[in-house]
Amino acid sequence: MTDTAHEHKIGEDWPEKAVDLIDLVVDTVSDRVIRPIILVGRAIVFGLLIASLALVIAVVVGVALLRILDVYAFGDRVWISYAILGALVSLVGIIAWSKRAPKASGDGSSQNT
Repeated sequence: MTDTAHEHKIGEDWPEKAVDLIDLVVDTVSDRVIRPIILVGRAIVFGLLIASLALVIAVVVGVALLRILDVYAFGDRVWISYAILGALVSLVGIIAWSKRAPKASGDGSSQNT
């Protein structure tokens, strides 16, 4: 009789409680570990995809601009087309260089003037 009372005290729903606890642990691990790893992986993949597409587009636009300048603007004087395209690329580089943020110096003793 004591064993039956003890079984009834533990309850017959302990398998459900164990499954609920395991489910809670799996969900917690998934939320705190797996999802951030998946987000970082997606960011890396999409970043590389966007960077590679931007590179392809930049090359295609450069070649198209060079061909347009060569064929329609300057005839057989290819060097003028190269000079104009080089000036444009240099101008974009100078503008980007001027917009950069200066490096923060640690103690100020190694500043270049």
